[in-house]
Amino acid sequence: MPVYFIIFLTILLFDGFPILFKQDRFGQNNSTFSIYKFRTMKNNIGDIPTHLVGDSKMMLSKTGLLLRKLSFDELPQIFNIIKGDMVFVGPRPALHNQYDLIELRTEKGIHKLKPGVTGWAQVNGRDELSIPEKVNFENHYLHHKSFLLDFKIILITVVQIFIPKGVSH
Repeated sequence: MPVYFIIFLTILLFDGFPILFKQDRFGQNNSTFSIYKFRTMKNNIGDIPTHLVGDSKMMLSKTGLLLRKLSFDELPQIFNIIKGDMVFVGPRPALHNQYDLIELRTEKGIHKLKPGVTGWAQVNGRDELSIPEKVNFENHYLHHKSFLLDFKIILITVVQIFIPKGVSH
């Protein structure tokens, strides 16, 4: 919890309020829920997926780049896990305007999984992947889901936090 406090104070000092960012996302069975993150973007930006923005760094707050680089902006999702909206490992929850992703996931049955903080697609390319590539990785996860695969994904995620690649923001 000291990490949360340090991040809270850093955002407050350099970027002001709000500290947390809440956004509606699609979760298990395409139901909507509110995801929580530390705010990394300037105020009043809107719900634009960062992979669709040319230079998303222009939209980041003073602390946003570092928080995203270390994936610390995702830490408040522990509350989503406690609430039962998310799990540690699963497909990332879709934004309401990612129709192509939602449609492909529904066709493949991926929408039946709870969304995760990290997932097989994230450790295999993250924002570098096209929507069909992302869905193929998620489909693989759906059909090979196991404790060992989850453990592998968590280990790779931890390594990638310290050696980032495939993060366009």
